[in-house]
Amino acid sequence: MINEKKPKIWYGGDYNPDQWEKDVWDEDLRMFKLAGIDVATLNVFAWAKNQPDEDSYDFGWLDEMMDKLHADGVGVCLATSTAAHPAWMARKYPDVLQVDFNGNKRKFGGRHNSCPNSPTFRKYSVRMAEKLAERYKDHPALLIWHINNEYGGAGNCYCDNCEAAFRVWLKERYGTIEAVNRAWNTAFWGHIFYDFEDIVLPSGRSEEWHGANGRTETNFQGLSLDYMRFHSDSLLDCYKLEYEAVKKHTPEIPVTTNLMGAFKKLDYHKWAKHMDVVSWDNYPRFDTPHSYTAMMHDLMRGLKAGQPFMLMEQTPSQQNWQPYNSLKRPGVMRLWSYQAVARGADTVLFFQLRRSVGACEKYHGAVIEHVGHEHTRVFRECAELGAELGKLGDKLLDSRMKAKVAILFDWENWWAIEMSSGPTIALKYVTEAHKFYDALYRAGIAADVVSVEADLSDYDLVIAPVMYMVKQGVAAKLEKFVEAGGSVISTYFSGIVNETDLVTLGGYPGELRKLFGIWAEEIDALLPTQRNRIVLSDNALGSKPEYECGMICDLIHSEGAEVKAVYGDDFYRGMPALTVNKFGAGEAWYLATSPEAEFLQEWLPQLCASRGIKPLVPATPEGVETTIRSKDGQDYLFILNHKADSVTVELGEHSGINLLTDVPVQGGSTELAGYDVQIIKLEK
Repeated sequence: MINEKKPKIWYGGDYNPDQWEKDVWDEDLRMFKLAGIDVATLNVFAWAKNQPDEDSYDFGWLDEMMDKLHADGVGVCLATSTAAHPAWMARKYPDVLQVDFNGNKRKFGGRHNSCPNSPTFRKYSVRMAEKLAERYKDHPALLIWHINNEYGGAGNCYCDNCEAAFRVWLKERYGTIEAVNRAWNTAFWGHIFYDFEDIVLPSGRSEEWHGANGRTETNFQGLSLDYMRFHSDSLLDCYKLEYEAVKKHTPEIPVTTNLMGAFKKLDYHKWAKHMDVVSWDNYPRFDTPHSYTAMMHDLMRGLKAGQPFMLMEQTPSQQNWQPYNSLKRPGVMRLWSYQAVARGADTVLFFQLRRSVGACEKYHGAVIEHVGHEHTRVFRECAELGAELGKLGDKLLDSRMKAKVAILFDWENWWAIEMSSGPTIALKYVTEAHKFYDALYRAGIAADVVSVEADLSDYDLVIAPVMYMVKQGVAAKLEKFVEAGGSVISTYFSGIVNETDLVTLGGYPGELRKLFGIWAEEIDALLPTQRNRIVLSDNALGSKPEYECGMICDLIHSEGAEVKAVYGDDFYRGMPALTVNKFGAGEAWYLATSPEAEFLQEWLPQLCASRGIKPLVPATPEGVETTIRSKDGQDYLFILNHKADSVTVELGEHSGINLLTDVPVQGGSTELAGYDVQIIKLEK
């Protein structure tokens, strides 16, 4: 359990007393008490303060603050401070500086500014982590380690150290240069390599360029895919070195680093294997769909098989780096905090506790505003939430969510799709996955978002949107799942390539062809102004006889699958658009095109119902979100109203006690005010 040393939902966030004079510290601590803050994240960007030169270390400020926080009952999430190297390091050891996509060596500045394969960076970052662990290993305030911060936030590095390390990485992965040539199909354009020393990083100086919509294009997808893998692994190696340094002295203290939801550059499934607990930073825009935020929480929870996660950062009010930095309306901060808890968070932490006085985040929201006192709307809302979380105590801690639907999400598949040479730049992997998630969310049907490596045995329905890359063993795994009685859905542009982006010959969808009982002969890419139609042959699949579709249309032939819908237009009018194949005791659905949202919103709940998968409440009004967390046989129903207006929610047979108000909830329905939340301890 994350919260073992402080058994409640942790409440607090990033605190930077190193940026303030000491006369501010005591005033901050006074207001922390008023707000119910009981955890502070320290030392995130204090490397330059802690180590003013190569041989000197000064932790005096940190000693004092650790003691002060502990005396006030506040625990510490202690960061290792290595997310920005000091200026002296850049001046004395230029190997620490990154080289950009076009071959330009960076100068000192920004953050995440270190080459992950710099011997200098690795040496001093590990030394800093170890010194902190040695110093604070027995400090009673220490709750959890926070390694670095938001890894991967800067550009990739293309320096000589990275190039040399990439060659070593390739030798370990492939063994021989002949295997590399086969994997990348280097006979194309005469790119055959004779020695690992011939291989250079794919960049603006070699194989890649920035194309339409900022998308990175490449001549050799296999090479570029491996560089993405290598870059993710390089940063992971840096994390692991610091992890091992602190674990050597504090083996019982959990370790994390803050992830960033669907952050493209790093394969979080691989990272999560080396994290004691997943934590992440949630920064939706004012207009971000609530279902997308929910999907990101579920994605983070799914990284460690449903284990509760930490909400490491969110803003109490407004952000400062988006084009339009709207305020969170009254009640929304509380609502979005509980949305995280509803989906598996056992902490509610902010960036930041006090607003910075200068530089680029001085207008980013904080619990304590620039005015410096507690008489603000934001502080009052934070204090009210702090009191509620204190009242909840440990009731929800380490509770889990149960779902019978899984959506497969794979980072390497994402990379491969979006550096593919066609069929359309409009195809965005996360967007397509979200379409399926959103349809389930609107229906109040719980879904996990999991890796292709996940155990599927507890699910009844598995959705694999745009499974362009089929990794070794995945096709057999899906076949076994369906044979045993499960249902699976896959879509357009699936089953095309293997893990090195080589096409699986013999007809699309490659290794998935037998499971789905179809052959995709061609793939049509529609312009944004073009549409086709899905014409249903089975009226039970939707409320209308036809729906719009577009972007991609696979031209498929049935090879045993039952045709449930056909295309309505173009030269492939009448060809299958939706099929289902009986396979063992289960069934495999193939959706050959990207349909309008209404079709998924009607079809998926009906398919779930046919599998006995029910919504959490009888009907979910628009703007209402529901989840259930369970612990020791007790279920807790969360109901969140994302609308400014009040709403009535039908509960069916559910009844119980609202933990936030102690008011009984019964009679078949409950009413929520605008932006309100109910957590109902259900009667057994």
